[in-house]
Amino acid sequence: MKDLVEYIARSLVDDPGEVVVSQYGGGANSNLKLQVAKQDMGRVIGRHGRVANAIRILLKVAAARENKRANLDIVEPE
Repeated sequence: MKDLVEYIARSLVDDPGEVVVSQYGGGANSNLKLQVAKQDMGRVIGRHGRVANAIRILLKVAAARENKRANLDIVEPE
């Protein structure tokens, strides 16, 4: 699931080297945190959050295939 989010995010942004996906939590619930460069935040979130919601839906479908749950948080770079 981490690889899926990373692949999608790298495909969307101008600077794929700045994409960082970290996974925390384990077992049946996975929480993923996505960080991209500040200038690429708009591309990942999209208008009214449509792109971010689409990524979350794809993540949930991939997790459901493995009988798991997954959440995605998009955070600003530190």
